[in-house]
Amino acid sequence: MLVLLFGIVFVLSGCTSGSMSMEPITAESEGIWDGLILYNLSRVIIWISELMGGNYGLGIIIFTLLIRVLLIPVTRYQMKSTQKMSDLAPQMQELKEKYNTEDKKQVEEYNEAVAQLYEENDANPYASCLPLLVQTPILIALYQTISRTPIISSSDFLWVNLGQPDPYYILPLLAALLAFANSKLTMMNSPSQPGTGAMVYAMPLMIFFISFRLASALSLYFVVSNAAMVAQTLLLNNPFKRRKEMEAKEAAEYEAEERRLRALKRARKTGRSVKK
Repeated sequence: MLVLLFGIVFVLSGCTSGSMSMEPITAESEGIWDGLILYNLSRVIIWISELMGGNYGLGIIIFTLLIRVLLIPVTRYQMKSTQKMSDLAPQMQELKEKYNTEDKKQVEEYNEAVAQLYEENDANPYASCLPLLVQTPILIALYQTISRTPIISSSDFLWVNLGQPDPYYILPLLAALLAFANSKLTMMNSPSQPGTGAMVYAMPLMIFFISFRLASALSLYFVVSNAAMVAQTLLLNNPFKRRKEMEAKEAAEYEAEERRLRALKRARKTGRSVKK
């Protein structure tokens, strides 16, 4: 995931340095990227914005929400896979203790055992990267579309010009804070999964560094997208609800064990034979 984030930074930085064509997108633009993808994307954003009374900031917000809705199946798959990986963490630890990682043959056996464990439980260790992988071309296309569509890049929304960086860094900071909130919620659902702790801080930092020097429209996309992700996490995989359920389950198991021990103690006093 970190490699993907660095890739986004590298590509978007290349866009700002002029390594990619920055000619305006028009109906005469040619090629699959300019003439098909970027031109139609700009038409969609302009059309949505006109429905919002010509407000291109609102148009980008609605567009972002539509993208998040389309990504719900991917997000749900990622959440389920992440939870499976968290549930498998104790078994993974047992495998690490069982095999000697300094012995080449045992390393191969360990890798085979891990692969078999994933297959038996239908777990995918790379599923957490899927939403970011899907969004990467969207981010690049969105940035190019905004930068190369004059009517969008010259529009104002709140205190920012959509084609220029946020002068007060409010949107980048807000995007980073929302990314941190979502990462924290994800870690609460998968406390035992390796690597989640680092991503809690890495993701927000990378989003801030991506946002603070690029067009405010991209920062706005991050803000709305991350806010939608927080809402989706709370609705689809609420860690607070899950924690309450786990606590209730543990309390019920504890109470059942206490009842069993009390019944066993009474049976011993009366001399009755009972099953433990």
